[in-house]
Amino acid sequence: MNAHDLPQRSTRDYQASDAAHHLHAFVDQKALNAEGPRVMVRGEGVHLWDNDGKRYLDGMSGLWCTNVGYGRKELVDAAATQMKELSYYNMFFHTTHPSVINLSEKLFSLLGDRFSHVVYTNSGSESNEVLIRTVRRFWDVMGKPQKKVLIGRVNGYHGSTVGSASLGGMAFMHEMGDLPIPNITHVDEPYWYANGGDLTPEAFGKVAAQSLERKILELGADKVAAFVAEPFQGAGGMIFPPDGYWQEIERICRQYDVLLCADEVIGGFGRTGEWFAHRHFGFEPDLICIAKGLTSGYVPMGGLIMSRRVGEALVERGGVYAHGLTYSGHPVAAAVALANLDVLDRGGLVERTRTDTGPYLQKALRDAFADHPLIGEVQGVGAVAAIQFAKDKTTRERFANEADLTWHSRSVGFDLGVIVRSTNGRLIVAPPLVIEHVQIDELVDKMRQAVDATAKKIAG
Repeated sequence: MNAHDLPQRSTRDYQASDAAHHLHAFVDQKALNAEGPRVMVRGEGVHLWDNDGKRYLDGMSGLWCTNVGYGRKELVDAAATQMKELSYYNMFFHTTHPSVINLSEKLFSLLGDRFSHVVYTNSGSESNEVLIRTVRRFWDVMGKPQKKVLIGRVNGYHGSTVGSASLGGMAFMHEMGDLPIPNITHVDEPYWYANGGDLTPEAFGKVAAQSLERKILELGADKVAAFVAEPFQGAGGMIFPPDGYWQEIERICRQYDVLLCADEVIGGFGRTGEWFAHRHFGFEPDLICIAKGLTSGYVPMGGLIMSRRVGEALVERGGVYAHGLTYSGHPVAAAVALANLDVLDRGGLVERTRTDTGPYLQKALRDAFADHPLIGEVQGVGAVAAIQFAKDKTTRERFANEADLTWHSRSVGFDLGVIVRSTNGRLIVAPPLVIEHVQIDELVDKMRQAVDATAKKIAG
């Protein structure tokens, strides 16, 4: 029996069973059980439907992942064909398979000659976990085993496993599980609106970047292995660093021989209108973490991409690479990823995001909120943006209860039939790359209605 053979149940029945068996991510489960989660049952294009037949415009691409939208036949067919031919095999036992080889050839054709090797994972969290081990192994191989410390950023997010949550800089996550683990530390985030004071964005960006240099000098460059950061901070509020920030970061990493690692789990595969977000910001990483948009979320898959410097050193000098996953390079995941990249590439979705729908979305958001009393600025590029709440636009003073206000707007948006996300004082949007102008208009209009409703709530 498959899911389609089962009778549809009432939403309340689904919710009761969900409450009995699940712990949901980043939520007070007791409160959620009292409220009852929405039960999503179908997706097509940029829309979702819940069990009661209500339609939602998905302004978050699931979790920043359904880049090609829901229900793409090409991806479904790729999975079915691969399941019939070779439903599973591993990359242990001195074996490989065509599906993963074909994927890697396509992936490296997009990445360019700087990069050479990849270890596939099942998620972004795992990709960052593998990064920690790989970075330290690289320095062992290079004869510098004392280079162990990895530096992340305050408010950065790299996953929920022990290592990846340590690498992230979210204090509330560190409180669960006595994190971070040893030899991981953090430097300032490039959040000008909150922390820039009287500095221009560009001047603040340089100051924020130089917190990395201060940390390296404090610890000793001979002890620091890598700096790991998202090109733009995703779960931390879709924070885009000021111009020049990444160039200063890159200068510092090269000066002190520290590996520069880009977490592109959210930013990769067209989100900014470039294949990879580091290209938008104009820097060259040594390692890249990927997931999400690699398969558009249709099946779990991630990876750690290595530059030639790292990959070739591990191959030529590293001996046994003591790491492996049962599902690394899973043939079905690889087939779906290849089909997904084909849709993004031959379908022109990345180019369209850069030249058409991305600029249209960014202008629509800025026009809609330019005069809004609650909104201080809109940041973003391509198909990703953040709307910053502010109590006073002139001074950039933020609301003491900003998280409550953005959550209210997000909740009203759900009621209006659009899905967005709130993080601290920012509303976040990241729609599928297949979104059309008319759907962008609907998304922005309903977001404006949601923020207007919050303004009325404040006014009493």
